[in-house]
Amino acid sequence: MAVGARLPDFDLEITGGGHVTNADLEGRRTVLYFYPKDDTPGCTTEACDFTNGLKDFEKLDAVVVGCSPNTTESHRKFIAKYKLKVRLLSDPEHKMMEAYGAWGEKVLYGRKSMGVIRSTVIISPDGKIAHHWAKVKAAGHADFVQAKLKELRAG
Repeated sequence: MAVGARLPDFDLEITGGGHVTNADLEGRRTVLYFYPKDDTPGCTTEACDFTNGLKDFEKLDAVVVGCSPNTTESHRKFIAKYKLKVRLLSDPEHKMMEAYGAWGEKVLYGRKSMGVIRSTVIISPDGKIAHHWAKVKAAGHADFVQAKLKELRAG
C-alpha cells in the first residue's frame, strides 16, 4: 500500500444493509482498519477506541470503517453488545484484505498461519492512500490515527 496509490477496487456488504465500494469512500477522509475477529479482546479494544474517538474523527472530517472476515450478522451482534458507532465491512473471502495487504502469513506463539494482519489505511478525499500502517497494536491505535489525520490536514 504505497502512499499516493489509488484504492484497490472492492464491493463489500456493510452493517446496516447495502454494499460499499471504493468509489463510495471518495469525497472525505476515511480511516479503514482491518481486524481479525469480532468480540475478541484486541478487536473489541480497537473498535471501542475508534467509537469513543468518533466525534474527534468527525471534527477532522473523517469517517471510520472497520473490516474483518466476519459476517454482517456477527458484526450486528458485535455492534449491539459494545454499542459501537463505527460501520463494519464483511470480507469473508478475504478479497479486499488481500488487495490491501491485510491478509497473509502470521506467526502467533511460534506457529505460522494465514489470517488477518491488523492494519490501517487512511484514504484521502481523492481516493488515494494517504497513510498506511502495515501492522498495528490494538490498544491506543486510534490515538495514533487521529494524530496522523491532524498532521495530514495541516500539511
